[in-house]
Amino acid sequence: MSRRPGNPSRRFGDSSKSRSSPILSVGLIVLGSLFLIAYFYRGSGGLGSHLDSVSRVEAGDYLCSGEVQRAIPILQKAYGDSMHKVLHVGPDTCYVVSKLLKEDETEAWGIEPYDIEDADSNCKSLIRRGSVRVADIKFPLPYRPKSFSLVIVSDTLDYLSPRYLNKTLPDLVRVSADGLVIFTGFPTNQKAKVADVSKFGRAAKMRSSSWWVKYFLQTNLEENEAAYKKFEQASTKSSYVPKCQIFHLKSLH
Repeated sequence: MSRRPGNPSRRFGDSSKSRSSPILSVGLIVLGSLFLIAYFYRGSGGLGSHLDSVSRVEAGDYLCSGEVQRAIPILQKAYGDSMHKVLHVGPDTCYVVSKLLKEDETEAWGIEPYDIEDADSNCKSLIRRGSVRVADIKFPLPYRPKSFSLVIVSDTLDYLSPRYLNKTLPDLVRVSADGLVIFTGFPTNQKAKVADVSKFGRAAKMRSSSWWVKYFLQTNLEENEAAYKKFEQASTKSSYVPKCQIFHLKSLH
């Protein structure tokens, strides 16, 4: 910031006051900075827990776990009471679970499919409490059928080959009572990032909506048309435009 012109009337003041003014200004700036740092870290043990909508993982152009957080009010209008017991599966699930737990009468759990060695204090607290667990979703989920009213999965399916997708997706449907919501990325021509491959084991495979619809039909998974219509209506009223593909599936009966 450019300095403002000095006030001529100040030239004839006490010289000792003139010399002390820059020191006083610097002191105030430092003190203000310390107050800001203390504010961000207060009560949470770190800055990360305040950034509910910021994702630490960059997968492709956009990480859909952040989109889940944006869509929570729309999901509530579409699913109503089915939002009272939610399981989220995907990277950055600690952020999603924290967001859901702030909603009235909502119980939330999460599964982080990948290592979270750099997890912040808030995430570590959720893991200690059992609200979030780290688990390889290529294997059966450690839950009974219909353990959750609604299951939300983001990004995770983009990193699964068809071999594992055939096992994991039906298992996600199995543990849901009222439906499964899938957030997945749009197809892009972007090349895989080295960081993505090293963390997730393979590059993300962004599939088109037509591919997903065909896959659902082949695996006998039914679209939840009622939830889809309610979600679209709520999105229109709220001017919500998703940055990810969103699919609504029925639970197994």
